[in-house]
Amino acid sequence: MAKKRANGEGNIRKRKDGRWEARYTAGHDPKTGKRIIKNVLGKTQAEVREKLKRALEETNGMDVARADDFTVATWLKTWYDLYAKPNVRVATADRYDLMINTYTIPRVGNIKLTKLTSRDLQKLYKDLMEKGRERKTKTGAQGLSSTTVRSVHLMLHCAFERAVKERLIPRNPTDDCIAPKVRKFEMKILEPEHMKAYLDAANVRGLLPMFYLELVSGLRKGELVALLWSDLDIKNRTISVSKQYIKNPNGELTLSRPKTETSVRKVSIPQMAVDLLIQEHEKHPRNPYMFPSPITGEMYYPDSVVNLHKKILKDAGLEHIRFHDLRHTFATLALQNGVDIKTVSSMLGHYDAGFTLRTYTHATRQKQDEAAETMGNFMEIMYNKLRKLENA
Repeated sequence: MAKKRANGEGNIRKRKDGRWEARYTAGHDPKTGKRIIKNVLGKTQAEVREKLKRALEETNGMDVARADDFTVATWLKTWYDLYAKPNVRVATADRYDLMINTYTIPRVGNIKLTKLTSRDLQKLYKDLMEKGRERKTKTGAQGLSSTTVRSVHLMLHCAFERAVKERLIPRNPTDDCIAPKVRKFEMKILEPEHMKAYLDAANVRGLLPMFYLELVSGLRKGELVALLWSDLDIKNRTISVSKQYIKNPNGELTLSRPKTETSVRKVSIPQMAVDLLIQEHEKHPRNPYMFPSPITGEMYYPDSVVNLHKKILKDAGLEHIRFHDLRHTFATLALQNGVDIKTVSSMLGHYDAGFTLRTYTHATRQKQDEAAETMGNFMEIMYNKLRKLENA
């Protein structure tokens, strides 16, 4: 029996199983020159015609021969090796490696790159949010944080954007995804009235120079432990921040450049901090580290500094705040005491002052209230003067 074809459509036909099929030339094999034939199926002729139209639009300009060689897994590995790893910090590369090989490939890695849909990715994000952790947290949580899943989304967007540029896929499947909103946590600081108790407790443990410096500079923990004695400029009262120790996914310490280029900076510190650092160095004059571990003589493990911070809080009878909140303390108090936003941003090593402003809105709000009160007082005085002149 002859195959039925739609009138006027030589490449659309009805199959023996009752479904309609459209075949089309998706491209040509670069080695043999032969046509690459693909097909679409549907229950009705109209459905197939619409699918054919979309397929032809999508394959227009695509490198179909190369595109068919990739699964999601093979493309992500290619993108990582060629485009990501050579151009990002070691810590970022390690993070990408974790997100690709632990979070993404086990779930969607076998899907053909050209077949990956926004729905596949949306399911991936949902799965990561619900049960993405390899081990449960202390609270029993199995899912990854919204921040982590959003980071996966942003990484995948970069990887698939490269695939679009290389004509492997017609459009980026992440464009139609709804990435999880980052959950904001209430920022805590070490209140000014608690600082003496905190620093006294640090002093009892012989840690005053380290934690005093942290409160007057807002360094990241990896930057603090990586400081060398040579990073201190006694005359100009500055410390040079050009490196940090961070932990890669394998738990190994790695020395790398700070988070961004703007994080490489000189930070001015008060004279008392300089004096305390000199006293600290006199305890171990031949050691190159600013704060060597008393046990190993090498640099402190960053998480060890966090544990010391917890012990200081406990000794002082203060409620728990994170070590990173000491950085927030520095920024908040600096802004509230009149230091301009651009200066605070450069001291923190932020990539722009706008980020600092958005992060510390609560601190600038106080200054706005003070400015409003100042202007109110000024206007009241001027108004009363004008009234007196009118009544004279």
